[in-house]
Amino acid sequence: MRQIFPAAGPEIGPAPPAGARRDGGPAVTALAALYAYPDIAAGAAPWLRASMVASVDGAASLGGRSGGLSGDADRLVFSVLRSLADVILVGAGTARAEKYRPVRGSEVWAALRDGRAPVPPIAVVTGKLDLSDDAPLLAGTTGTARTIVLTTEAAPAARRAAVARHADMIVAGRDAVSPTAAVAALAARGYRRVLVEGGPGLLGQITAAGLLDEICVTVSPVLEGGHAGRILAAPQAWPGAATGLSLVHVLEDHGFLLSRYLRIR
Repeated sequence: MRQIFPAAGPEIGPAPPAGARRDGGPAVTALAALYAYPDIAAGAAPWLRASMVASVDGAASLGGRSGGLSGDADRLVFSVLRSLADVILVGAGTARAEKYRPVRGSEVWAALRDGRAPVPPIAVVTGKLDLSDDAPLLAGTTGTARTIVLTTEAAPAARRAAVARHADMIVAGRDAVSPTAAVAALAARGYRRVLVEGGPGLLGQITAAGLLDEICVTVSPVLEGGHAGRILAAPQAWPGAATGLSLVHVLEDHGFLLSRYLRIR
């Protein structure tokens, strides 16, 4: 992997296997510097970063899963982004499709977690609470960060009580989860560096609410063929005004392009 923008840089070598070294070595150190969150002053708004992957023809998944578009460099950056985040925000549909489970200590770089919990929790958005009790995010929390569930007042009370036995419950909206209320609730718990991993619907709602600060996109060197959706699905009520972005850097690895963009304010 090498940086090709804003200027050509040295090779960023492969990291050792997760857990092999606490700090991950020079590759992880270099990527952590490239993807460092800005300083967030006390009382300032949280910083929302999205991480997505797409094919050259704009598909958000291959064979029904985004992981089908990934590669070694993308997976390495993915682990660094998770290590830097306070919390990982994901929609219920993506959590089901991608078989989400709590983050394990072996999946993050401990040196990037200094002063914080060993792993970031997963916060899943589900207005209907349509997560089964034996789903990995609920059933697999032993010894890991407890899953956070963001739901609505309209969700059945009995179902809320059942899910609350396995996860921390946050009500963030009456009939639909409000992205603004959800992010505020996470910030109130100390989660101010938020990594949004999708899916397209949740990313669209966050963007429409003006909450997205940056997006990291990996372009996979493959043509999916036009069957899958895009990485962002705008809410129907959103007028569709374009959100301007500023390119921060581009990395390249075996045809994969890994880009970071900041929102123009």
